[in-house]
Amino acid sequence: MADREVQYERMLPHQIEAALADCPTAFVPLGTLEWHGVQNALGLDAIKAHALCVRAAQRGGGAVLPPVFGGVGGVDQPYTVVMESEPTFHSRVLEPWLSILCGELKRVGFRAIIMLTGHYGASQQMIVRETAVRETQRLAIPVLGTPEYWLALDAGYLGDHGGQFETSLLMALIPGLTDLTQLKGDPPFQGIGGGDPRRSTAEEGERVSEVIVARLATLAQRMPTWDAATRARFLRAEQALVSHQLETGGAAGDVWAAWRNMQHFVAYGELLAAERFEEIIGMVGTA
Repeated sequence: MADREVQYERMLPHQIEAALADCPTAFVPLGTLEWHGVQNALGLDAIKAHALCVRAAQRGGGAVLPPVFGGVGGVDQPYTVVMESEPTFHSRVLEPWLSILCGELKRVGFRAIIMLTGHYGASQQMIVRETAVRETQRLAIPVLGTPEYWLALDAGYLGDHGGQFETSLLMALIPGLTDLTQLKGDPPFQGIGGGDPRRSTAEEGERVSEVIVARLATLAQRMPTWDAATRARFLRAEQALVSHQLETGGAAGDVWAAWRNMQHFVAYGELLAAERFEEIIGMVGTA
C-alpha cells in the first residue's frame, strides 16, 4: 500500500514486527554527496536510491534503512565529499560498514537484504556487489548488491552522471530538487556525463523508475522465500559477475574495464527478477 510507512527509522516496533511477518526484506540505499551538475541536488545518488527503495517497499513489502550519504570515490568537482578515494578494488570504510549492517539486519529478523547504490563509480559498484556475495555466504540469506540502473538496462538506461536519465529520475522521484534553468549554454556541461540533461523530463524518470521499482518489489517478495538451492543459484550468478569485474579490471589495470561491454548485460534486471540465474552466468561468459 502506497501510504504504508516503510522507513525503518520512522516505524514503531509493532510496524517493524508486521513488516517482518509480511516480507522480511531490508532495503539499504547507498549514495554519496557529489556534484551532479548545476541543475541537481548534491545528494542525488542516495536520495534517488532511497526513493526507489521506498516505492518498492510500499508495493512489495519490506523496510527501508536510512540512506548512506558516503561512498567510494566522487568526481573532481565542487562540493563533493570523498570518503574513500578511487580508483580502487578495496574499501576500508564502506565494505566493513555494510558487512556489520548486514549481520545486524539478520539478527533483528530480516531474511533478505537489497543494497541499492545510486552512486555509479566502478569501485563503488564492485565493492557493493562483492560485499553482497560474501554476506550471502556468511549469513546464509540472500543479499543483493547492485546499482539501480542495472535493473533498467533493457529500458535504455545504461547509467550516467547528472545526465538525462539521472536528472529525469530525480525530477520524478523528488520534485523540487532539480532546476534545469541553471543550465546555461550548450554541452558539454561541467561535471556531467551521459546524455544532455536539458532533455530530462519527469515523465522519462517515471518510465525508468517504474521498471526498477517493479523488479525491486518482486525481488523483495521472493528473496526471503528462496530455499538453499535457489540461494546457491543466485549466489553463483552474482559471483560470476564479481569475478568478471575483478578479473577484467585487474588484467587491464583499470577498474572500469568490465563496464566497456555493457551490451552483454542488458537482460540482467529481467533475468534476476525472474530467477533465471543460469542465464546471467551465460551473459558473463559472453562478455
